Amino acid sequence: MFSCPVAFIFIYNCVLFILFVLNRWKNWWIRGILTLAMISVFFLIIYLGSFMLMLLVLSIQVKCYHEIITIGYRVYHSYDLPWFRSLSWYFLLCVNYFFYGETVADYFATFVQRREQLQFLIRYHRFISFALYLTGFCMFVLSLVKKHYRLQFYMFAWTHVTLLITVTQSHLVIQNLFEGMIWFLVPISSVICNDITAYIFGFFFGRTPLIKLSPKKTWEGFIGGFFSTVVFGFIFSYFLAQHQYFVCPVEYNSETNRFMTECEPSELFQMKKYSVPPLLQAVLGWETVNMYPFQMHSIALSTFASLIGPFGGFFASGFKRAFKIKDFADTIPGHGGIMDRFDCQYLMATFVHVYITSFIRGPNPSKLLKQLLILQPEQQLSVYKTLKSHLVEKGILQPSLRG
Repeated sequence: MFSCPVAFIFIYNCVLFILFVLNRWKNWWIRGILTLAMISVFFLIIYLGSFMLMLLVLSIQVKCYHEIITIGYRVYHSYDLPWFRSLSWYFLLCVNYFFYGETVADYFATFVQRREQLQFLIRYHRFISFALYLTGFCMFVLSLVKKHYRLQFYMFAWTHVTLLITVTQSHLVIQNLFEGMIWFLVPISSVICNDITAYIFGFFFGRTPLIKLSPKKTWEGFIGGFFSTVVFGFIFSYFLAQHQYFVCPVEYNSETNRFMTECEPSELFQMKKYSVPPLLQAVLGWETVNMYPFQMHSIALSTFASLIGPFGGFFASGFKRAFKIKDFADTIPGHGGIMDRFDCQYLMATFVHVYITSFIRGPNPSKLLKQLLILQPEQQLSVYKTLKSHLVEKGILQPSLRG
């Protein structure tokens, strides 16, 4: 039988061990529960439609901008600089006005055509945007104070780099969304999947450090995250490609005043039969396989999300180390700030936009028609005559056809 001192020491060591285990798993539980909560909210917003997704992207952009700008204020002790806090937000409004005005002109042409006040804003949109920016630029010059010149120019540059990182990239996210919700969901979900699976593989199997900027990142987590993300992207794409809601380009219907996702799916989202490579035939036992062409593109997207996407996180880690901060903010317990969760997403948005414009996007008849509808009647008639002559020359129309 244990003596009292031995029993006390045994119980004390057991309590210490339990506390150690709980402390080790505490952060995992917090991150896991909040991750599930965020994913649930994300699915709810998807259900609510494209417009809510756009509002979500805009909200995240503003919050990320706020977190990075606040770090600049704190690092450079620039709280007392005249006008500068107001100027930072003014520049954010100017750049958003420019980018989203371009989006309105591209995708809401028929809606704009019906409202004279909007026609003026769209016609002179770039000039107005430039004038607004010049106003902010002049205000900055007028705010320069002796003995603070260098600090003020530091913050001026900080603001513009932050605008480049946040506003430009969020604009590309929305551009991708207009191509079809699947181009929005698969890349974003692939980054989320990679983040989660790399963390899980690293937590349970991680032994070999990956990069000094992030000591907790391991090769085991990096490799496990890569294979998991590619498989996830391939399967997730299969389910999304079956529904028009996800694959059709997002278009605004001015008659119903809402976004529409109805179309005849393109070849990317029509099932096709592919021959299995000889090496895989022996393993799988299949000679052919049926799948959507988009699933092949999903492999490229998932590969980028898992191999290159994490470097956005490494870049953010280097940024935080440079300024000796742990997180961009403490908005989400166990996760840090919003920017800590979306540091890889902005890099992914640029890749998807470049990928679509390089390998996917062709002439868009719907967009071209919208541009024709806002022309003057004589211009529309000129286009019609030119197109008719071209079709007659190609033999598509008969010369005797009257129009």
